[in-house]
Formats: sequence, structure tokens, C-alpha cells
Amino acid sequence: MDFIAYFIDIFLHLDKHLSMIIQNYGVLTYAILFLIIFCETGLVVTPFLPGDSLLFAAGTFAAIGALDIAILFVLLISAAMLGNTTNYWIGYFLGPRIFHKENVRFLNKKHLERTHRFYEKYGGKTIIIARFVPIVRTFAPFVAGIGRMTYSKFISYDILGGTSWVSTCIFSGYFFGNIPIVKQNFSIVILAIILISIMPGLVEFLRHRYRAS
Repeated sequence: MDFIAYFIDIFLHLDKHLSMIIQNYGVLTYAILFLIIFCETGLVVTPFLPGDSLLFAAGTFAAIGALDIAILFVLLISAAMLGNTTNYWIGYFLGPRIFHKENVRFLNKKHLERTHRFYEKYGGKTIIIARFVPIVRTFAPFVAGIGRMTYSKFISYDILGGTSWVSTCIFSGYFFGNIPIVKQNFSIVILAIILISIMPGLVEFLRHRYRAS
């Protein structure tokens, strides 16, 4: 329970935690941000890592000069795309065996099945749409690999999706994160970002339950 409470605290007070990281690690902060975004998009066992909110927070610190916005832009797009590519090839080579197993440690089959339904509805555009949907974002490239989507098609969608996602989040933080009302209510803003980003997945889940019933 202590771990869960600590993790929730990180989510809700990303500004304070990121400020501490910048103060303690300086330029290594870029490597830490790269690693978090890479793992959130590249490893199916880490969908719980912050994505949208972390990018937004990083943008707010870039606006006050604590981080360089150009470096963030290039580095985090690279992390997002490299993560998705890694996830795609994991799904391509290991996915079929994992997908048909009933119980796989550290892998939530419900999340996998939900992402599969996204593909059934949106096809290849799922790679773009999923960038803005937590959890589905982590599983989308994995399912693309399982489905043997050609890599050229996958990467074309991924370039558009990854660039759009990172740009939207960090520049939203850059231009709006330091507005007094946003800065004073940062935890509420982070919660709003999380709620808005999970809304498409929640709507899809409720629609599926309605049809099933």
C-alpha cells in the first residue's frame, strides 16, 4: 500500500518530483525522461508509467529555462518512436505465443484484448489514436507486431502519432503550464489530463459492455 500511495503522489505532484530530479541530476534529467518514455511505450509490462502528464510537466520546466525545449522535443520523440519499434518487434516475435496463453505473469490480458478491439475498429490508425490513450498506447505496437502489420506501414503511422503526441503534450506544458491558475492547481490539471486521456478507452469499454449485454 505504501508503494501505491507513493506512486499516486508522484503522479499528482509531478512538478515537485521533476523539480527535485532536475536539481539533483542536472543534465542527466534528459536521460531519465528518455528512459521513462521509452519504457512506457516500449515494454508491455510498464503501462503504469506516466506519459502525457510527464511530457506536460517537462514542457512547463522548459518554459522557465530549467530544460531545453528543443532537446526535449527531439529526445522524447526519439524515445517514443524507439519504444514503439521495440514493442512492435517483441510482439512480432513473441506475441503469438503470449497472446494465446491464459495466464501470463506481469501481462494484463484484458488490456491486450481491449487494444485488439481498437484495431478491429480503427485498423492501422490505432497506432496514431492510441498515442493519446494510456495503457492502449503501450499495447498498440505489441498488437501490431502480433498482427504482422508490415513495418513500413507501422512506422509511417508511428512517426505521425509519436510526433503529434509528444508535440501536443510538451508544448501544452510549455505555453500553459506556468499560467498562475494552472501552476497553483497543478495536481488538478494533471488529474484532468489523465481523465481526458483515458476517456476514449473508457467510452470504448462501456460501448463494448453495452453491446455484449
